[in-house]
Amino acid sequence: MVKLEIQNLTHIFNRHKVLNGVSFTVNDGEFLSILGPSGCGKTTILRILIGLLSPSSGKIIKDGIDITAVPASRRNMGIVFQNYALFQNMSVLGNVEYALKFNKELKSRSRMIAADVIEQVGLSEHINKKPHKLSGGQQQRVAIARTLACNPEIILFDEPMSALDAATRLLLRDEIKHIQKQFRTTMIYITHDQEEAFALSDRIMVMDNGTIQQIDSPEEIISNPANDYIREFVINNLRLKVDSLVKYVKPENK
Repeated sequence: MVKLEIQNLTHIFNRHKVLNGVSFTVNDGEFLSILGPSGCGKTTILRILIGLLSPSSGKIIKDGIDITAVPASRRNMGIVFQNYALFQNMSVLGNVEYALKFNKELKSRSRMIAADVIEQVGLSEHINKKPHKLSGGQQQRVAIARTLACNPEIILFDEPMSALDAATRLLLRDEIKHIQKQFRTTMIYITHDQEEAFALSDRIMVMDNGTIQQIDSPEEIISNPANDYIREFVINNLRLKVDSLVKYVKPENK
């Protein structure tokens, strides 16, 4: 079932066409990664979807309803930024509970909801700690918990692992997939990392220069690349990563 339909989205900034007639759909409960280099337009799509930016033209349809002009607060979407955006003077509980205090329906149960979500993302033992006492991965989990607490239908991720070390990224990657299955949330994930996109996604939307080059399952992109750009930016880059490591991995003796 289609959750989100983007129709012919265009955005012009300083006479430069940042997005050029972008159209795609996102299914309910799907994990879609938007993959591309810096400046390709992927973050602009995210900002338009969440309501922080207005498109020059095009439509955003959610559950069959046009929400292009609907305020961000009424789109029932959440966003997780790459810099966590946590309040340093608040505890983990305070940070997660904060967003709920602005929701009239959830305000009276805000502490209970926050504590429950914190438990579900595995942070109960850190519930009273301030952010500076947490690792980068733990801080990012707090940011994810804060978004989940508001029970959004769609969660947008803006390169959430770019500031983390390799080991933490691998752990958080698994946790994000687990959270998606647990909460059954539709997720749209912005990244420039091919490996990350292939490890997480049901489908990947590869972008370049404000246009979609291919949108397909990871398997389909590998077996049937749409053009030379996909072969170079996606497949060749993945192959280089594998080749750079495989020479150090010795086969196990049986």
